[in-house]
This record gives sequence, C-alpha cells and structure tokens, in this order.
Amino acid sequence: MQVDLEVEGAAVAGLPRFQQAIFQGRRLRQLAIGLGALASTGLLLAFFVGLFAPQSLWPALLVNQSAALLVLVAGLQSAWWVTQWRARAMNPVALPVEIEVAEAPVGWYEQLLERISQRWTRTLVQIGAPTLWLGGWALLVLVSINQVWNLALPSAAPDFSANVGAALSLLLAFGLLVLERQLAQENAAQWPEAGQLAQLARVAIISLVLGALCLLFGSEVSVWPVRLAVLIGLLPGLVAVELLLRAVLSLFSPRREQLEPALLARSFVADMLRWPPQPLLALQHELHNRFGIDLRQIWAFTYMRRALVPVLAVVAIVGWSLTGIHEIPLQGRGIYERFGKPVEVFGPGLHAGLPWPLGRVLSVENGVVHELATSVGEAAAPIAAAPAEGPAPTVANRLWDASHVNDKSQVIASSRADKQSFQIVNMDVRFVYRIGLTDQAALAATYNNADVPALIRSTASRILVHDFASRTLDGLLGEDRVGLAEEIGRAVQTDLQTLGSGVEILATVVEAIHPPAGAANAYHGVQAAQIGAQALISRERGAAAEATNQAQLQASIARDQATANAREINAAAQAADLKFSAEQKAYASAGQAFVLEQYFSQLSQGLANTRLLVLDHRLGGSNNAPTIDLRTFTLPADPAPARQTAQPGAAK
Repeated sequence: MQVDLEVEGAAVAGLPRFQQAIFQGRRLRQLAIGLGALASTGLLLAFFVGLFAPQSLWPALLVNQSAALLVLVAGLQSAWWVTQWRARAMNPVALPVEIEVAEAPVGWYEQLLERISQRWTRTLVQIGAPTLWLGGWALLVLVSINQVWNLALPSAAPDFSANVGAALSLLLAFGLLVLERQLAQENAAQWPEAGQLAQLARVAIISLVLGALCLLFGSEVSVWPVRLAVLIGLLPGLVAVELLLRAVLSLFSPRREQLEPALLARSFVADMLRWPPQPLLALQHELHNRFGIDLRQIWAFTYMRRALVPVLAVVAIVGWSLTGIHEIPLQGRGIYERFGKPVEVFGPGLHAGLPWPLGRVLSVENGVVHELATSVGEAAAPIAAAPAEGPAPTVANRLWDASHVNDKSQVIASSRADKQSFQIVNMDVRFVYRIGLTDQAALAATYNNADVPALIRSTASRILVHDFASRTLDGLLGEDRVGLAEEIGRAVQTDLQTLGSGVEILATVVEAIHPPAGAANAYHGVQAAQIGAQALISRERGAAAEATNQAQLQASIARDQATANAREINAAAQAADLKFSAEQKAYASAGQAFVLEQYFSQLSQGLANTRLLVLDHRLGGSNNAPTIDLRTFTLPADPAPARQTAQPGAAK
C-alpha cells in the first residue's frame, strides 16, 4: 500500500522497505551500471561487426541480447527512483533559506529567454525524470531491434568465436539467474519491486539462453538458428513497447511529491514468463489491489469457469461436425471420399457428408482451360515492363536467330545429293486442354494421373518424335504445316484416352517451326537467294509482258487511226457526190437563177470580211442614175466585165 506523507501520523521509520531503501538503492545502482556497461559493449561490438560482415549472425544476436539487458536496466533504474524517494522520506533535508538580492535590470530579450526556460523546466519537472528515462530506454531498445531485423540472413558454419560467445552468454545467463532467484525470494514487505524486477530478469535470461543455442547449433545447412537469432528480439521488443506505453500513460496521471511512487517499469508480458502462465490470475490480483474488485465473489465468473469445459466440448463437437459441410466453387468440382473410397462427384454448391477424416472432398477443375508448351526451359529472372515507346524487351524477340524458352529441338528427315540424311529444327508446339466435363473424366484425372501437365508433355514429345521423323524441312515450312497441328492433336488425344487420363485436348497450336538459331543465318541466305531468283524471273517476265502489250497497243492505235481516216475520206467523197448531184438537179430545174444564187452565195462567203456599200438605183429618181465615187475604194478592183445577164433590180 502506498504511503502518503501528508496524512497525519504517517510514520515511515517503522516500515522495512523505508529502512532498507538506501541499501537497495546502492545495490540497484551498481547492477544498473554493470548491466548497462555490458549492453553498451554488445551494441558497440554489433556496430563494428555489421560494418565488415553485415550478413553475419552476430549483429542481430548481439543487439537482441543487449536490448534484453537494456530492458532490465530500465527496470532497475525505475526501481532506483522509488528507493530514492523512500530514502528522502526517511531523512528529509531542510530547504535552504532564500536571500533576496537586488538584481540589475534586464532587457526584454533576457526576460523572454528566462520565461521560456522556466516554462520548459516546469514542463520537465511535471513529467518527471523517471518517465523520461523509461521512455528513452524503451525507444533505444525498439530502434536497435529495428536496425537488425532481417529474416533473410544466410546460414553460415560456426567457428571458434561461436563457442566463446555461447559460453559467455550462458555464463551471463547463470549470473542473472542467481540475481533472479534472489529477487524472487525477497519479502514483498521489505522490497515490493523485487518480484517485478525478477520478471524483467527472466527476459534477459531467456534471450541469452536462446542466443547460446543459436551459436551452438548453427551450421551451413541449418537456417533455423539464424531465424531464431533474429526472432529473439520479439521478446524485449514487446516489453519495450509496453514500457513505452506505460511511460506515455503516466503523463496523464497526477504526480504528488508526498505520495509514494509506484514502480513504473512493470510488464504484463514479463509477468507471463512463468510456468504455468496465469494471465487471468494476474488480472484478478491487479483488479483486487487497485479497485478492490474480487472476481472470485462474482457468481457469473464462477459459473463461467465451471461451464467452460462443457461449452468448449460442445463447440469442438459442433465445429468438427461442420467439417462435413463442403462448398464447391462455380469453376470447380469435388470428389467425395468416404473412408478413403470415392463415392460421388459433387458439382458447384453446398454438399454435406461425413466430417473429417471420415469423409473428405478432393478439388477438381470444372471447365478450366490451360495452355501447355511441349518444352519449358529454366525460368528467367523477371524483367521490368518496357515503356510503350522504348525498345522491345529481349523476351519479345521472335526471330529465328534467337533461342526461345519454349523451343524444342527435333530431328527430321532430309536428302542431300541423293543421300538420306537428317536435319534439326526448333519448334514451339502448344496444347490447349482441360479436364473432361464428365464424372468419369474427373475421377480418371484425379486417380490415374500424378501430374497432368507432365503426362501431356511426355506423350506429346513421343508423338512429335515419331511424326517429325518422316517429314522434311521444306514440307514442314510449306504444305505439311496446314494439317500438322490437327494430326498431332488427334494422335495425342488418342494416347491420352488409351491411358485413361481424363484430359481433353481442345486445340493444338504450332507456334513456330524453324531451324536452330545457329543455322538461321545460313538458311536465311538460302531463302534470300531463292527469293532473289524468283524475283528476277518475275521481273523479266513482267518486262516481256510489258513490251508485248505496248506493241499490241501501238498496232491497235495505228489500225484504228487508218480505219478512221478511211471512213472520213469516204464520207467526204460521198458528201461531195451528193452535193454535186443536188446541184445538177437544182440547175436543171431552176436554170440561171440557181447559178445566180450560187454566185451570190460565193460572193457572200468571199466578201464576208469586206466593207460593202449597197445603193439602190431608185434613189436618184427615174432620170438620174446613182453615182458611185470610186475614189473612196482601194485596189484591187474587180476587172471582170459586168455580166450581161444580170437579174432585174440588180445594181449596175
């Protein structure tokens, strides 16, 4: 029970824990300094070892063991603060009398600094040194463990230093065990914090013993010692997290200088390090000591304790019975086995049967389609996705001069100079398959096959060897390739049905057939020569056809032009003949009038672009004939004599 010095008559001189406070404080200080020096040495060694051998076991082991010692140091220091309070309570020291001294005037800046320093000092005093120290130790432990946490450390063969380290760890663990036994046997009235310090000592002891086991049983083929050396840090890490949480929560608890402080470095995790563990008992004691609640007097908890075993038994039986309920997904089927014998094939949905292990359901695919290559090479390292505008990755190279993962070399027939020979080609043949949809196919695929892809691959390899032995390269790359995939798929399906595999081949795809990568350049040269010869022949044939067509075109144009000219001449002759005949008929019927009309017509055509002056003879009257002034006319003048046979009314 905590002592309050403000209560009248509170005599602390008669309490054993106050009488031995000075001795206990001196002992705690010595232990804290010694263990702190050991922990600092371990951290320093771990730092230098990590510089030269970062993948070694030693950094993680030394840091985790030092962290466990620091947890114990934090507990010892927290208990030392309590003993210091008791020692001051036993021997109170009178406060010195303050003497007022006249101070020189200070400026505003000095006043601001003094005010800030007083505020920070007041805040730190309110928090308290025990809380700050405990939080600092906990943070140091967590940061140290985080720096060496690496579960991917490789195993290594132990050397002489491992034996020395194991011996030192066991020796230190034995010393802490002696300390733990002494603290555990202390009377609670004389030293209340001894039991809780013993619990923290167990954390360090367990860490040291586990570290020694890691060093003693380490080998090149064993990985568990390395993993255990890293996982040791979980125990002091959990305790440090709890101590840090207690330090943070203590900020919200009021501090009274006259009230006896309680040990701040208590750990529920460390309290669990006992056999048998009794977490409920510790909770019961805590509730009883703090709040006066005795769980043993509550009938509900008593009833729960008595009914715990029957309820657990009923829950276990119900849970075991529910293992007979099986859920089959939509894309799957299930083969129900009763006492190890297949009874029925379940479809998608919920199905009931005997509980495990009397009955069980084996999963089978239901219509899931797979693609399988006949040859699979070693898996390459993953390659980062190439940008859309950048160069294509190496795995996307599908040319013949590059080897591919799924290519399989095959020997085929060949003939050279009337001699039988063979050639080697690389091929990539893929099969698209699924487990049959019938119940018999599901049973056969489950019980007749250990590995369906391996069975398909081996069967396909045998079929390909037999089928390709009778084919040539030109045939494979030409007319035979059309029906090759169908023939291979049919042959593989026949063999799989004979074996009772329950596998259904949906499609066979011949992805690529080409010569080996080493012979690709030579084959490309042969193909280029053949393509060049065919292109030259085609080019010459095209030129000959072009010349023939051009000559035919010119002859056709000349013939058509001659025919057109002849028809034009014939038509002109016929038109002249018809015109002459018409003129004869017109002269015969009209006589001199027709001639005069023709004259006028020809005269109009001849004088079409000439300026004419036409005068009527009636303009001058009957006695005076019209007069033409020939001075206004220019040569040539028509010298022909006037016709005597002019029509009446014509100008003279």
